[in-house]
Amino acid sequence: MPLMLELEYAEAAGDTKNKELIAVLRADGQFELDWQATDEKLDQSRLAMQRKLYQQYRDNTEKTLFALGFVAQTQSLSESLSYIVRIASAFIKRLAANPDIEWLREQTLIDLEEQEREALLLHAPFLIGSNHLDGQWIEQLWAKLQRAFSQEIAAYEGSVQQLLTSMNPRIHLAGRVFFHLVESKKEAEYPFSFLATYAAQTAKEVKSKHLPLLNALVEYGENSGKLLELLATVNKASEQSEFISELVESGDIFHPIGLTAEEAYIFLKEIKLYEESGIVCRIPKWWRSKSDSLKISVSVGEKPPSLLGFDQLVDFDAELLLGGDALSIEELKAMLAEAEGLTFIKGKWVEVNHDKLGEVLKAYEQVQALTNHSGMSIVEALRFRLNTDKLLDVPEDVCELEVSNGEWLESMLSRLTRPDTIERVATGDNFHASLRVYQERGLSWLYLMKSLGLGACLADDMGLGKTVQIIALLNYIRANKQEKTLLVVPASLIGNWMSEIAKFAPSLKAYVLHPSENKLSEELGSRCLEEHDLFITTYGMLLKYDWLRDMTWHNLILDEAQAIKNPGTKQTKVVKQIKAGCKIAMTGTPIENRLSDLWSLFDFLNKGLLGTAKEFTEFTKKLKEKPDGYARLKQTVSPFILRRLKTDKTVISDLPDKIEMKTYASLNKKQIVLYNKLVKELTEKLEAADEGIERKGLVLASLMKLKQICNHPDQYLGQSGFAEEESGKFDRLREICGTICEKRERVLVFTQFKEMTGAISAFLEQVFQHKGLVLHGETAVSKRKELVARFQGEDYIPFMVLSIKAGGVGLNLTNANHVIHFDRWWNPAVENQATDRAFRIGQLKNVIVHKFITRGTIEEKIDQLIEEKTKLSNEIVPDIQENWITELDNEQLMNLFKLSV
Repeated sequence: MPLMLELEYAEAAGDTKNKELIAVLRADGQFELDWQATDEKLDQSRLAMQRKLYQQYRDNTEKTLFALGFVAQTQSLSESLSYIVRIASAFIKRLAANPDIEWLREQTLIDLEEQEREALLLHAPFLIGSNHLDGQWIEQLWAKLQRAFSQEIAAYEGSVQQLLTSMNPRIHLAGRVFFHLVESKKEAEYPFSFLATYAAQTAKEVKSKHLPLLNALVEYGENSGKLLELLATVNKASEQSEFISELVESGDIFHPIGLTAEEAYIFLKEIKLYEESGIVCRIPKWWRSKSDSLKISVSVGEKPPSLLGFDQLVDFDAELLLGGDALSIEELKAMLAEAEGLTFIKGKWVEVNHDKLGEVLKAYEQVQALTNHSGMSIVEALRFRLNTDKLLDVPEDVCELEVSNGEWLESMLSRLTRPDTIERVATGDNFHASLRVYQERGLSWLYLMKSLGLGACLADDMGLGKTVQIIALLNYIRANKQEKTLLVVPASLIGNWMSEIAKFAPSLKAYVLHPSENKLSEELGSRCLEEHDLFITTYGMLLKYDWLRDMTWHNLILDEAQAIKNPGTKQTKVVKQIKAGCKIAMTGTPIENRLSDLWSLFDFLNKGLLGTAKEFTEFTKKLKEKPDGYARLKQTVSPFILRRLKTDKTVISDLPDKIEMKTYASLNKKQIVLYNKLVKELTEKLEAADEGIERKGLVLASLMKLKQICNHPDQYLGQSGFAEEESGKFDRLREICGTICEKRERVLVFTQFKEMTGAISAFLEQVFQHKGLVLHGETAVSKRKELVARFQGEDYIPFMVLSIKAGGVGLNLTNANHVIHFDRWWNPAVENQATDRAFRIGQLKNVIVHKFITRGTIEEKIDQLIEEKTKLSNEIVPDIQENWITELDNEQLMNLFKLSV
């Protein structure tokens, strides 16, 4: 039986409560249905519908896709799922309009027209996996719909009409009768011609051919039941249309006839009635096409403003167009003076409808009133394009309002969306890194945005080097100007930034405004302000120190800018109070996954661009009914967002297949106390210990305990709580895996401690809102194949936590493209073997390897030793692993073990 998508009350499963069903696009032209947490309160009927739909999808993906085409109301569906419904509905609509469908059944082929494909692409919402969305993806999904219909109807004993009606009673197949209306330029009295045809089927032809309706009288005979069946749609239309009724009674319905402009106007206005009766209408393009109708065209920014900046005024002009030709206000008023109907003007037929033309005139006068001002700011101009229906109250069926950028504004926005066209900016003196091509373009783009006074969002994929691009920008500024920059980061990232600055731009003078690095007072000394270029603080510190908000900074940069995604939090409000000439946001999280996040980000970057929160909410509510708004929204925000993906052709050739990075974490207070206490105890015990086995055992045991403290205090103390706030590594794990989750990617997390695998897995379940897998030394050999198969399968299993000894060899886990070494083995050969579970033959993506290092601890110091050895020899550390540490003398040991923060 066909699937039925019904709204019915049922108890939703506990694990899907407060979650909405979303569609995730895949690279192979397929999609997945999955659950995503939502702040929206979902009623029981909606939860039940989602749960039922998900179960149907799990049972048969193609059948579910076909069923989605019959969903009439999408209000209770997520935006992403509504988009799949839109594609499926377009297929069903075309299917129902095919006159040969009962004849061809499973052999029916519905071609995807280019215009339809482009419209589906243009009006796509923001989706997870949107980087896969192109013409080929749409065609693959269309082909899947085609297969699903063929399978359904081949197995169905009834007619196609019965099948479609069982799916949705409001679906009706088009009949075999066609009405044609064409212009007849030779005949002045009858400027239009009408002809009724029917689709005639023959055994030899796969497709039917069109014949005049008169031929049906000959083929079937006047009193034939087949003729009555054929004319059923015409009779249905004649019951509601006096015009068609007269054609039937006079017999003119069977012959080609000429129509006056008045008669043609009656016909055109009744087209909806004919189509609802099952008649296919072929009419002149200008009646349905907005491009050939009357429109108001507005151009903004034809000439450059006198000054650059987001608040500078640009010119604003408007005109009336008829099919691309200018129409004067006098000509419009002359049309209003004519009788209603069709009139021929400027070589085109135009509808004269007094009510509609009056609305057009009113709207045009509104626009003219706007042009009487000296101009509008760039933000007003871009908002005008985004929300024209808000600024001008013009019903869609009355007149199209076309807003376009003038030559200067279009040129400027084009440069911003094409970084390869921007003049190259140097990295500045004493910069110790060679930027990749796409990073050089990122630097140039950032500087251009700063020069224009525009807020910029650097949203490159994780692993593409956002940090180094920002440091290059700050280094270039330092070399040319004296500017003060405030960088706001999560506390766990301070170490990463300080390490990267010291590595790439040591001349850049940075000062950390955080008690973990410096003692702070309410006011920072003027000397400190003079001596430093960059001030690094955290989101938490902004809440504590008013003077940070009292200053006007040259540059304000937010790292992990998703921290301000919730506009209602105190943290977000405080960030938005900071005054700065240039604002930059950094995020590796796809900001398009939630539109509310997008508004909050742009409220920081370029306030007013997306209107107020209330205005933007009203705009987004209309998007399901008016999906063309998605295209306008993308056009509005895209110049201010630079997002390169690891799959971009311009990027992928510039990247290594494996990107290795050190990820620094900081100890929290509890970890610091435990760490220092253990080092003190070790100092005392070393003095009393005998040389030999006792000393080696003491050193190795202490080394293991220090590693445990760096992981989490509860591991060292043998407790089971593992609270996130008590471990710097857990903070970093959330930040990295949060981004992986947003991108629907997968990660392998390695640890040398079996007891950590469960704690990490439980924590990651909260981050991903999905269950993962665990593999360690006690995992049965027979179960390991099952775990690998599940991870490599189609179901989204976002993570696997493995002990490095048990999972470091012999496994093929190429579905993951991230590897995290939660604690270090300090034997590169062992770590590389573990990394190669993902980085091996069959891996189609770049693999990013994150090596966790806790700042100031033994982890950082041994990492530095390894790096120094690497420069001298390929043999980094002997295979005896950590035993080499026991050969150090007491002073060397304590220098290695003691905390340096």
